[in-house]
Amino acid sequence: MCAQAETRLLMAEEAGCMWCARWNAEVAPEYPLTAEGQAAPLLRVDIHDPLPDGITLDTRLHYTPTFVLIRDGQELARIEGYPGEDFFWGLLQRMLDDAGIDHDQAG
Repeated sequence: MCAQAETRLLMAEEAGCMWCARWNAEVAPEYPLTAEGQAAPLLRVDIHDPLPDGITLDTRLHYTPTFVLIRDGQELARIEGYPGEDFFWGLLQRMLDDAGIDHDQAG
């Protein structure tokens, strides 16, 4: 494993989830282009599948979508549900700030 910490935003989703579909329409296209997306690249998982190896969460995933900020496979913070685009960005920025993850640099 490399010495640099790996930070990801895990998105738990499932087929037929209307809130996942809204996030996919409103946020997904721009997410990888943003400073937040650069700081915490998206990792999608189906809520019904086992977690990828090396990922440990504080509690089980119950709702879709759930967004979990992870560093080196450990949960730092989460957003359960999708509160709409404006609230999502603010909550994500707060999670990154609280974790001390720099996300202020433009693309």
